[in-house]
Amino acid sequence: MKERQEWKPGNMLYPVPAVMVSCQRKGEEPNIITIAWCGTVCSDPPMVSISVRPKRYSYDIIKDTGEFVINLVTKELAFADDYCGVRSGRDENKFKKMHLTPVEVAHVNAPGIDESPVHIACKVKEIIKLGSHHMFLAQVVGVSVAKEYIDEHGKFHLNDLNLISYSHGEYYTLGEKVGKFGYSVQKKKKKHRK
Repeated sequence: MKERQEWKPGNMLYPVPAVMVSCQRKGEEPNIITIAWCGTVCSDPPMVSISVRPKRYSYDIIKDTGEFVINLVTKELAFADDYCGVRSGRDENKFKKMHLTPVEVAHVNAPGIDESPVHIACKVKEIIKLGSHHMFLAQVVGVSVAKEYIDEHGKFHLNDLNLISYSHGEYYTLGEKVGKFGYSVQKKKKKHRK
């Protein structure tokens, strides 16, 4: 049996996605907030959650508009992702500071980040007040994928994008493939005799 050390209760569910969430009130500058507490909660209808501290500048924007865009983050966007998590949109325009391009996203009035390979357009369905963070449960109303990552056969190569994750204070790219869904029960292919 392994020796263990008991710690106080805390969030040790790592790694998690490190995404940039973009939002905007009509007539105001767009904003970006970095979110690590983001996840899938339902497939039909497609729904996600993001958890945001009420003190954060983006909190009221998302609450008031009921919309946001989840932008997946590549290794090349990691610096901007981190910066957008430690600076406030109250003090500066993070799109301009990080040389990012806001673009229109179908189905919502919130912009996407053009440099991101995937935009996930979301409409808030419920806000759950949990404590330090409030969870926005949202329905995915559209997904936009950069065509440069789709091959001639129409296959989207998501796992080749160098997406980053956040683990215990550090950022990582995805590592070595170790299997695929269902491989533990997959029947072995029979060799055909000639």
